[in-house]
Formats: sequence, C-alpha cells, structure tokens
Amino acid sequence: MSSQTDVETKITPSAIPSAVTTLVPAVGRVLISTIFILSGLSKLAAPAMTIGYIQSVGLPLPSLAYGIATFIEIVGGITLLLGYRTRITAGVLFVFALATAVFFHNHFGDQNQFIHFFKNIAIAGGLLHVIAFGGGRVSLDGRRS
Repeated sequence: MSSQTDVETKITPSAIPSAVTTLVPAVGRVLISTIFILSGLSKLAAPAMTIGYIQSVGLPLPSLAYGIATFIEIVGGITLLLGYRTRITAGVLFVFALATAVFFHNHFGDQNQFIHFFKNIAIAGGLLHVIAFGGGRVSLDGRRS
C-alpha cells in the first residue's frame, strides 16, 4: 500500500517546463500592456472628449491630466511590453490603474462602471505579479541580467 506522501507529487521549480517560465511572463506583459497602449492611443485620437471626461469628474487641470494620462498609458504600455525597467513601470501602471478606478469608475449603481472598477482592480493585481516576479527572460531586463 502507498502512503499519502507516495501519492502526492511535489511540484518544484525544476519540474515546470522552461518554455512556460520563459514565455508566460512575456505573454502576460503583452496582454496587460495592450490595454494601456490602446487606451492611450484612443486618448490621442479624441483629446477634447477625454479632457471633457476628466473635467466631468471634477479633477483639477484636465489638460495637464490628459497629457500625463496619455503619456503614462502609451510610454508605460510600450515599456511594459518590451520589459524595460519592468518592476518600476509596473509600479507606475499599478498606481495609475488604481487611481483610474477610484476617480473614474466609482458609480457602483451603474453596472458598466462597477465592471470597469473591478477590471482596473484585476489589472492592478496582474501588475503586482509583474512587480513581484519581474519581466522574465524574454524582456529587455532579462537580456541585461
């Protein structure tokens, strides 16, 4: 008869295929960065509408906020995609995602806003993983180490 420990298999880091540990962080960065890049590009395509939206929630200096948000989303998204200074970039995008959730998606009676709020929270959670584990081997950071 087998004991309980004979039946259990222990997963060690060496048991995980290297293709998974090499490619999954890169794919994760692509997926997370895409939403920031596309959102930043949409802001560039409609600056007046974006500035008006920022004004509608009562934030000060909407034109400056527009410029900062667009810069963070496009540059931060591309930097995350490439895996350059990945932990710092993920930290900035983490704060941005939380701030966006709090200031722009706080009307929980509106189901759309409720979903957007928690989408941002989920993105922030993914960014915490990037902060904890870095960009991975397939990144500019990985090439430097």
